[in-house]
Amino acid sequence: MGSRLTLTARLTLLFTVGSAVVLLAFGALVMAAIASHFDELDRDELAGKLDYAAQLVATMDRPLSKEAVAKELASSFAGHHELVMQVRGPSGMVWFASPGVEFPVSLVTAPHLSHWRSGGRTFHGLEKTLLVGATAGGALTLVLALDTAHHERFLQSFRVTLWLFVACAVMFMGLLGWVSARRGLAPLRAMRERAATVTAHSLDRRLPVQAVPPELAELAITLNEMLERLEDAFKRLSDFSADLAHELRTPVSNLMVQTQVALSLPRDAEGYRAILESNAEEYERLARMISDMLFLAKAENGLVLVHEELVDVAHEVRQLFDFYELSADEKRIDLQLRGEGALRGDRLMLRRALGNLISNALRHTPVGGTISVAIDQDAARLRIQVQNTGEPIAAAHLARFFERFYRADPARQHEAGEGIGLGLSISQAIAHAHGGEVAAASNDGLTIFSLTFPNSR
Repeated sequence: MGSRLTLTARLTLLFTVGSAVVLLAFGALVMAAIASHFDELDRDELAGKLDYAAQLVATMDRPLSKEAVAKELASSFAGHHELVMQVRGPSGMVWFASPGVEFPVSLVTAPHLSHWRSGGRTFHGLEKTLLVGATAGGALTLVLALDTAHHERFLQSFRVTLWLFVACAVMFMGLLGWVSARRGLAPLRAMRERAATVTAHSLDRRLPVQAVPPELAELAITLNEMLERLEDAFKRLSDFSADLAHELRTPVSNLMVQTQVALSLPRDAEGYRAILESNAEEYERLARMISDMLFLAKAENGLVLVHEELVDVAHEVRQLFDFYELSADEKRIDLQLRGEGALRGDRLMLRRALGNLISNALRHTPVGGTISVAIDQDAARLRIQVQNTGEPIAAAHLARFFERFYRADPARQHEAGEGIGLGLSISQAIAHAHGGEVAAASNDGLTIFSLTFPNSR
């Protein structure tokens, strides 16, 4: 595959070709204008001489003869070396013609100019019919022509000079175009050099916006926005990696410690059974974490298959209330349901999303609090709101609630029975898989998680 031209080369080539076309067109126009001007001068000169010749013939004695007409005209134009003539009688017979020149049989009449070549020379000529009553037939045809050799020499010299000038001008314009392109693209090269210094450890660097032309400022702004998104994504990835390591470290450490303790001393069957049961709990936690991570990875890549069916949302919420009833009774939490609604979607996924929200509400609702689920459906959408009483949550935490492993507690410590921090992320992924959205809000001692789905599903 051939190498591609650089942008500088393309701009230079375009500028050079454009300049060449303009200069060539201008040169051709100048040449045509000069040639037309010479034709006009020749026509005026020949027309004047034809009028003068007509006056001479009109004043000659009658009857006219070939010899008299030839002698009179030859003597009158004797000093005009570039002028040639021909006189034809009424029958078309040539009475007189300048030697060494072949005249065409007929020429156009004035004011139009005829062009022809004879003997290696070019002539411009006019003819005029003279009505002379004393001649047989009463008419003579007079042809006058100019040898244009001096015009041709001038035009040839001018043409060479003009095309030489055009060639030099094109080269100069090409050089000027190259310099202009280089200078014009200098801010772009500076942006490239600045962008080349951006690494995973320096994503906070930004491209200069004020120091570049307006056309490139938009590009710089767009690239800066991209860098900002990358910086945020890398930060989230770094936090996720740290959180994942933290989440995996606890069960792995528990397994190692319990196994080492089991191997340190001989034990009976019951002792080994207790250790294996404890290890099984840790394995179950690891398996659940891995399963959740795989689900989120599939959701992010659009690989989650939604098996659609008509889902009665209120029925699913009642079943979840039955499942969490014991946990709610332990904390004297009142579970409430308002509204009805149905949508087409994956029943198991929707139940999992709702279960995660209700489970999260149970963990954060104080003793004696209330958890309510409100279902609201209209022609455009279906909204499910899971609301619980409790302490207000800062907006900074609300914005990150759906990140993996995120907890509002900076210490990130697990409480007994607490999840691994993927439930809200999974609920968000399920909502997106169904074309919906998830949101969180907190005010007046209430925390509200909303699932909104389009009603067309």
